Amino acid sequence: MSAHHPAAPVGGKLFNLPVMICSLLIAAMIAVLFVRFIFGLGAVTNLNDGYPWGIWVVFDVVIGSAFACGGFSVAMLVYIFNRGQYHPMVRPALLASLFGYTLAGVGVLFDLGRWWNFWHILWPGYANPNSVMFEVAVCISAYITVMWIEFSPVFMEQWGLKVQKKKLEKVLFFFIALGTLLPMMHQSSLGTLLVVMGPQVNPLWQTPIVPLLYLLSAVTIGYGIVLFESCVASSAYRRDIEMHLLQPMAKIMLGLLTVFLAVRFGDLVVRGALVHAVKPSLEAFFFWLEAGCFVLPYLLVGSAGARRNPARLFLAGCAIMMGGILLRVNGFLIGYDTGLGVDHGWNYFPSIAEMLVTIGMFALEVLGYIVITRRFPVLPREGAAH
Repeated sequence: MSAHHPAAPVGGKLFNLPVMICSLLIAAMIAVLFVRFIFGLGAVTNLNDGYPWGIWVVFDVVIGSAFACGGFSVAMLVYIFNRGQYHPMVRPALLASLFGYTLAGVGVLFDLGRWWNFWHILWPGYANPNSVMFEVAVCISAYITVMWIEFSPVFMEQWGLKVQKKKLEKVLFFFIALGTLLPMMHQSSLGTLLVVMGPQVNPLWQTPIVPLLYLLSAVTIGYGIVLFESCVASSAYRRDIEMHLLQPMAKIMLGLLTVFLAVRFGDLVVRGALVHAVKPSLEAFFFWLEAGCFVLPYLLVGSAGARRNPARLFLAGCAIMMGGILLRVNGFLIGYDTGLGVDHGWNYFPSIAEMLVTIGMFALEVLGYIVITRRFPVLPREGAAH
């Protein structure tokens, strides 16, 4: 954290209504997971042979990791493009990313049939370098470790470990470099998972450049997440919103969004796949809903005057997030068809238990963010931060 923007704990009570609600949702998740780990996936999920992946993989891992790209996106601005003015946003963004990725990594365990063999993922004897899933598992595991190391100075400051912090700072550049490389690898590889599914994925989302689309959208979503989190944290903690940082960041987000949409629709035109978007189908409806969410930020914050409105910045962040959700849900669930369909009883809609686990994971992230920002120096110091 820059010397001009020293961080400080927000302070305040930990026992309040948001914490109580999060705790109840987490308790419900734990109850469902207890049943899941004792009696198997079939006891709590609607998964089947045609749809072996449900919202636990798509939301908790594929979408969850994309939503956790705020730290990566801000770190690129500060450390790669030398935009030092964004330094005050590094720690808050990194904290949100830390929880998002850590819980995404844990969430994989929920969806493993033989979950007791989870350690095979990282054991060299079971490694399959030709597997996309292996690359994703290794990169995400490594990135989680790197982020905890990057964030550890926050704990060292609070606990007075000045000597250890000084030693770590001498090698921190190495972990920062890894922290910008690893997300590029696994975010693109998450898109590659669709490529290997072949014709089971609708042509609107099945393309050789899905890895590029997932990487571009993840970085763009990262900036949308920062807008969202900054607005929510400022409102919840009654702090001044950092408009001098959010306004130019929104402009950067729109620039990246333009690149993403150009690649997205250019690919559809080149492949001749846009014809599927005008068919009267569920897939076409969700495609245009996805496209609408990605276009909405231009209407909300397309002008300099609009970017001076905090509510518009917040809504633009929400629109980007919803677009990112739909891009991934459409590819993995809506646009996925085994080719055998209902004739074999293969259809999927998440059970209430599955939804409770996904909601509980989100609640755990929110609770962790509240506790750490209140007790550790994450957010920039402010006189009335309570």
